Parts: sequence; C-alpha cells; structure tokens
Amino acid sequence: MNLVPSQYRNVSVADVPVALDEESLRGHLLGRPVYRRTRYLVARHGGASAVVEVSKESELPLFSPVIEMSVLARPEETAFVDAPETDTAVPTQLARVAARQAPGARCVIVRGRYGHVSFILEPAPIRIGVVEVVPPWPPKLADQLSRVLELAEDLPPVELVPYLVDLDALAATRPAEHYLFPCRAGQPAPDQPRAARKVSVSYLDEIPERVPWTLIGCARSKSIHDWFYGGDVPMVDMCPRRLAEDDSALARIGAALAGNGEWPGSLPVITKCCLLEDRVGQEAGLVVVPWGASLAQIREGLRLALTTGRSADPVAQ
Repeated sequence: MNLVPSQYRNVSVADVPVALDEESLRGHLLGRPVYRRTRYLVARHGGASAVVEVSKESELPLFSPVIEMSVLARPEETAFVDAPETDTAVPTQLARVAARQAPGARCVIVRGRYGHVSFILEPAPIRIGVVEVVPPWPPKLADQLSRVLELAEDLPPVELVPYLVDLDALAATRPAEHYLFPCRAGQPAPDQPRAARKVSVSYLDEIPERVPWTLIGCARSKSIHDWFYGGDVPMVDMCPRRLAEDDSALARIGAALAGNGEWPGSLPVITKCCLLEDRVGQEAGLVVVPWGASLAQIREGLRLALTTGRSADPVAQ
C-alpha cells in the first residue's frame, strides 16, 4: 500500500515486444542487462502498461543482467496518466493525481514535471485532521501543512482533513454587544462579512480603552488582558488545542469538516497552541505545534502524526 519509488532513477520505462503477462515478461527480461539503479520497470506494449520489480546480479557494474522479476501491477489494474505539473518524487502529489485522474486503478503511473515517470501502487493517503480557527484566510496551519507536503519526498502520501472553526460561530456561543479579539489578523476576508460587525469589536494588541467586552481568546490572551486591565472578563476560549480535545465543543459550534462527517477523534490530529513557543508536543494522538510554528516545526508535527508510538515532550498545560 502506498508504494512509491524512492528516486526517479529507480524507475525505467521500456516498450517491450511481448505481451504483458508474467510468463511473457519473464521470458523477455531474465538475463537482459538493465541499469544498475533500476529497481522497477514500466513495461509498455500496445498502449497498455505493467509495472515490474526486478532483481539484478549486481549493482556494481553500470549494467547487470536481471536474475529475478515479479509483476507488481498487471495492465488491467494499471493506468498511465500525464500530469505535467506534478513532481513525481512527492508521494502526496502522486496520490492526489491518482485520486483525480484514475480513481479506480490499483496502480497509477504518472508522467509529470520534467518528463519524469514514477508510479504509486495501491494509493491510500493517510488522513490527518487539522483543527484550526478562521479567519485568517487561508487558514494558516492548514496552508503551512499543504506547503510542506508539496515538497515532502520522504513522507508517505497524506490527505489533510480540515476542521475549520469560524470565530463568528464561536463568538455567537456567548452573545455580547462588544467583542475583544486578539488582533486584526482575525478579520474576515473582504468577501466574507463578519456577523460580529453588527456589534462593536476591539483588538487586544492595540490596547484599547477598556469597555464592557467579551474576550474571544485563549489562555495567553487572558494573561495579556489581565496584565493590562486586571479583573475578570467574560471569555470564549478559541484555543484550537482545547477545541481539538473536545469533540462535543466542535459539534456545538458547527465546525465544518470538508465532506465526510468524521470528528477529529477518529483521525490523528494536528493543531496549534500559543502556550508552546519553541517545540512540538504530542499526547493521546494529538500533535500540537506552536502558534507561530516554523515550517521545520510543521514538518516535525507531520512526522509525529504519521509515526505511531513515537515519543515527544508533553503538551504544556
């Protein structure tokens, strides 16, 4: 499942003068010299394709005879597609092309960017939930994860499943005449008017004059509010980590999942928390990156979500 060659050079493409059944291919390939880095052969005949794994006598000389072979994918279960914008070294990109252009194929061979050819056998992207609050748009954590996956040659194929919690919906759980948000980065896009504009809105990072407001924030926002203003303040917790820990909270505020109705508890989940400043934490299937995570930390979070049983620092309380 999710077999993808580790390098372009492991894959050779050849038109062969025989049928693509195992007996014919075996008779044709055994004893024939192949390049020392070749491990897989995309064999083509009469418009059809098959994928073959070969073993060589040696990998020391430039070419070496094939001593064993096996058919990994027969023509009837294989599709060959052109996707010139796809980097075929990146498993997530290969899996995406397979899902879009050949969803019924067990093996999808892709001719992509630079004319490179590779394949994915039994594509089954690993689904990872992403709990995030919006705005801003695009959702920063989901966007960072997507950017990392677009270049991740050494990670298995991943499908991100976003759970986007709208700050309007969150604020509506505690109606008020005046809301205090952490900063203007939480403003909606121009084509997405905020319901909260019907009431007054201030931003904590501007240190406005205090009025009776409800804070839409997290533990760090509350600490900053207490530093400047002191006293109790009505508050709605917008911490993505807290939301990810509470499936019922997500359900109450109508968090939207892109298409399939699962809640985060059924998937490994990545989210963020501003109480983490310089490290990535993990507990009980939940990976938490700093609010201002670097792409290196995002990559570390992905690895943790993909690796069962790997230890990490506990998430800060």
